Amino acid sequence: MEAILLVGGQGTRLRPLTISTPKPMLPVAGFPCTSHQIALAASAGIDRIVLGTSYRAEVFEEYFSGQDLGVEIRYAVESEPLGTGGAIRNAAEQLTCGPDDPVVIFNGDVLTGLDISDLVSKWREARADVALYLTRVEDPRAYGLVPTDAAGRVLEFKEKPTTPEEIVTDQINAGCYVFKRSVIDRIPAGQVVSVERETFPELLSTGATVIGVVDDGYWLDLGTPLAFAQGSADLVRGIAPSPLLAGRTGDAVIHDSAVVHDTAIVSGGTYVGAHVVIGENAIVDASVIYDGVTIGSGARVVRSIVSTNASIGSQSSITDTVIAENASLGAHNELNFGARVFPGAEISDSAIRFSSDR
Repeated sequence: MEAILLVGGQGTRLRPLTISTPKPMLPVAGFPCTSHQIALAASAGIDRIVLGTSYRAEVFEEYFSGQDLGVEIRYAVESEPLGTGGAIRNAAEQLTCGPDDPVVIFNGDVLTGLDISDLVSKWREARADVALYLTRVEDPRAYGLVPTDAAGRVLEFKEKPTTPEEIVTDQINAGCYVFKRSVIDRIPAGQVVSVERETFPELLSTGATVIGVVDDGYWLDLGTPLAFAQGSADLVRGIAPSPLLAGRTGDAVIHDSAVVHDTAIVSGGTYVGAHVVIGENAIVDASVIYDGVTIGSGARVVRSIVSTNASIGSQSSITDTVIAENASLGAHNELNFGARVFPGAEISDSAIRFSSDR
């Protein structure tokens, strides 16, 4: 089987982490999100993947060059963003399969435990043109809705609901599909096309067989820093599955070269990267700590991301916060409420208090 992995997004909601790194290449539990997705695809029998890239496309090839991923990797670069449908059509130029063969397509900003083999099987059984991976969410107002009939055929695609009456289902498009190759080839080449707003509704209007397959396993959109930290913690704790972490899960994953003081507490699914130093009595919970970070004595880091070579001063506290690469937060500061410190910024001792009691 072949697959297309769409990794061209700029990840603007994850800035400042994505200023220098594409969102799908940001480390999640020690590996780029793209690596987790490739490993999941390989475990389902996919042996060739086309990465549909755009923003910082060279980063992907530099990272994956020479790695033994268990799959063949090809690259399809968009000179200009083409939307989801246009990106799929552009990447299809690198496919080798026949017109009736399945092509698995998935988005680079979703962390999932989807049974890809089952999705392909359902596509085959239904002789479908397209099969969509659907998941149920408690509050679907932020998503497009996909109601289906008793046989699983998609009835319509509804935009994000704005009133209670418009919430006709809790099923949403979860960002993974199986396309018949010939359907992809009918998408206009070199044009901006939305697969969600144009391709799928057009298929329904022409009587194509489009089915939805609900999978109630793990699913998380990694579009925001808080979701990003949660996804990493879920992987570390084994809540989110990944072949890359088999046998390594627990309350924390700490790189062998990291130095953690005996009195420090690292928990909640925290990932600690290479050459990190965590000081005396520091608390690090449910966070992502990139390589080369220094966390001072008595500091507190909760549900936060601290990027490469950044530092957190002694007795400082951050919660739900992003500290970008090479930034420095001095001692006795407090940040939360989704605060973001940009690359190279230097905040002096006792300079800032941005907390829930203000």
